[in-house]
Order: sequence, then C-alpha cells, then structure tokens
Amino acid sequence: MDQIEIFKALSNKSRLQILNWLKNPELHFAAEHRNEAGVCVGMIQEKAGLTQSTVSEYLTILKKAGLIEATRIGQWTYYKRNDEAFAALSKMIETEI
Repeated sequence: MDQIEIFKALSNKSRLQILNWLKNPELHFAAEHRNEAGVCVGMIQEKAGLTQSTVSEYLTILKKAGLIEATRIGQWTYYKRNDEAFAALSKMIETEI
C-alpha cells in the first residue's frame, strides 16, 4: 500500500465524491447502469458532470492507488470500490500515522 499514492488520490473533491457514490451505488445509480462488477464509467462521468477525459484520469488515479477496481465487459468498463483497500487504509492510519 503506497501511502503517497493513496493520499494524493484522496486529495481531490471530485475523486472523493466518486468514492462516496461507489460506496453505495444502489443509492446513486440506476440499476441498469450497475451490476456485480460495479458502475458503468459513462454513468460516473454523467453524474460527475465532468469531461470524459477528466473522469478517466480520476478513475485511473483511484485505481493506481488501489482504491477502486475495474472490470471490462464488452465495450464498457465498470468500477467498484476496493473495500479491502479501505480496511487496510484504516488499519494503517490507526497503527502508523
């Protein structure tokens, strides 16, 4: 777990909002835009109101930090939170910082 990458990823309001949406996707996204693999990237972009390139960059940063996982199904990519990474982050904050 790279602390620097994680805290850089968490240092942006829009990325934090995306993580919040992915924490409870059933509250934030219609059923047809989510499945067990996560939420369709297009719906994240639409909800965020940001350009496709900005959302893609944000999702790449979150994925690189290990905070989200991506699954490609056909032409679509679905994203979901990596709950194990958040548990490890919580433990790391509690014990190391």
